[in-house]
Amino acid sequence: MITPELPYPRPTAQVEPYFEVLGLNDTLRFIEAFGGTEIYIAKNPRTRSSVAALVGYDKANALTSISHRLQSRVPLAKKWRARAYKSQGWATVEIARKLGATDVAVRNWLRAGEVHEPAKRESITLPPLPLFPDL
Repeated sequence: MITPELPYPRPTAQVEPYFEVLGLNDTLRFIEAFGGTEIYIAKNPRTRSSVAALVGYDKANALTSISHRLQSRVPLAKKWRARAYKSQGWATVEIARKLGATDVAVRNWLRAGEVHEPAKRESITLPPLPLFPDL
């Protein structure tokens, strides 16, 4: 089965629950704001909570329904974010600055995230080898 190519990178397992609720841009903003820290997702978010202020009340409320799938610490997801920013047309240097990483690290992350097609081999017919070659 061939999966269609997405205009953005497939989210990692840690990022996927956020992505399902928030979408690409709000997931990136959410991770930028809270990545690497523990966060409490309230069962009944207030409109002035930091999560609701960032993504809106409806999405903050939707996060409560999947809170059982979320890790206690929001992932940094630097490799995935680098690929996501690149899919939006960002330059490698801009991505490196945004993530607090070197341009070399970002290039390596981007290269590692590329999907390579297997090399096509042409069928070559070789003559059979003799069972007992002359000595």
